[in-house]
Amino acid sequence: MQVEECDLINNLYPSKDEATLILSWANEQNPGPWINHCKFSAIAAETIALKCGMDVEKSYVFGLLHDIGYFAYRDFKGDTCHIYSGYTLMMDKGYNEVARICLTHSFPYKDFRAYLGTDMTCSDNEKDFVSTFLSEIEYDDYDRLVQLCDCLSTTQGICIVEKRLISAVMKGTYNEFIYKNWCSFLELKEYFDKKCNMNINNLFYDDICKDIFS
Repeated sequence: MQVEECDLINNLYPSKDEATLILSWANEQNPGPWINHCKFSAIAAETIALKCGMDVEKSYVFGLLHDIGYFAYRDFKGDTCHIYSGYTLMMDKGYNEVARICLTHSFPYKDFRAYLGTDMTCSDNEKDFVSTFLSEIEYDDYDRLVQLCDCLSTTQGICIVEKRLISAVMKGTYNEFIYKNWCSFLELKEYFDKKCNMNINNLFYDDICKDIFS
């Protein structure tokens, strides 16, 4: 089943099965480890959502498709940054809520200048659009959840937030907003700890132990 054959009319986000088809299609366009990162983000979102009473399937779908914009890349090159290409793809398909997640997941701190992606190819008009979009919305718990799960997930599995933050800097994604970004991610972790009435690292205890000790 091709992506364009999915029923894209009645919902603002796809079913879990449809989202899986979309990600498979994206993998055909641009194969790479980013696909595994999306899958682990979805598992993390689903797990936390179940614990704190959020919509489990919606959370899974948002986690699975948050980086869908990487479909447009070849050899790490694209016409625009993945947040914007993901947004336009999902809007074209009628999945407005996923389109929103494609933009918000990269901005726990609401400032485009704080963007830590390595694909800084957005035009000035696109940057202005994203900045205006972020300024005009209030984050909900699904925005926050995917922001957190993006930071909990690598291409190999689920890890602690601090590892991902340090790893991003080691890869060279650093700017003057790094401190504010780090504070925002740690605040997200604390926020969901409270919603779940536990340290959420315990939800992924085996995965984290494997990541640290293996």
